[in-house]
Amino acid sequence: MELRIQLGDVEIQSPRDVSVDAEDTSLTIKVKRAGNLFTLLEADTLFDRIKAAETIWYIDDDELVINLKKQDPDLKWPDIMESWQSLTAGAMQLLKGASIYIVGDSTEINQKVGKELAVGLGYTPLDTKGLLETFAKQTIDSWVTAEGNDSVAEAESAILESLSSHVRAVVATLGGQQGAARRAYGWRHLYAGFTVWLSETEATDEDSAKEEARRHIIDGSLGYSNADVVVKLQGWDSVHVKSVAQASLSALKRLILSDKDLPGKKSLYIRLGCRGDWPNIRPPGWDPSTDDDATVSNT
Repeated sequence: MELRIQLGDVEIQSPRDVSVDAEDTSLTIKVKRAGNLFTLLEADTLFDRIKAAETIWYIDDDELVINLKKQDPDLKWPDIMESWQSLTAGAMQLLKGASIYIVGDSTEINQKVGKELAVGLGYTPLDTKGLLETFAKQTIDSWVTAEGNDSVAEAESAILESLSSHVRAVVATLGGQQGAARRAYGWRHLYAGFTVWLSETEATDEDSAKEEARRHIIDGSLGYSNADVVVKLQGWDSVHVKSVAQASLSALKRLILSDKDLPGKKSLYIRLGCRGDWPNIRPPGWDPSTDDDATVSNT
């Protein structure tokens, strides 16, 4: 991959006036002028990993040319840096039409992040709260008061079943005790797409948040622990909705690049009827109701 930077009025006397610092996921370029180093480019987070040791650069007239060797030669980079624009632009080759489900304890957060993702990706925004309230002709709160959390969760499971065959949609699910995603049985149809768990945390640094997410997944006591990726939120402010959406897409990108067969596997899971056998998909004809060993698998 070739990167060309216009030098303009920057006069470079010798190659020693140029500093190219390439790491696996970052790139910093500086030039010396009047005895001082000036930054031409600083990319803290590249779109994907590079082979830093194989970076080559040279000067071509008034341009500085940087040749970068991608770790994944087949991945097309929409831009040099990972950003909201590059992630949404590159989503088509990654997701291959697979839908995204947003789960977590806050219905409001799920809805706001889901809508932001849908707009950025050009996907259809859907939310189960709105669909359920339209169907029942009452609010979720009044439904819970009249019939309890389990009744709402079962109805949401039915909605998720009807949505499981949809492609190119972002589905925001119910949060809290009435949400199907909080229960193990609610995941049979959530496995049809890529799931993002938005989890609020009191962790004060990234390492602590990662450790907390790891513990939750290992514990498995919440249905949310079945999610494909976890995004930890320290507090919530709607002005940061795009940042949360970007973190969600970045996490999904890393997941899919670690196993490029995942989108196709999701598609196969849907074609076989969303039988609950994720991630170890059984052969056609397998019936979970007649399988004594059938269990809802965790990702």
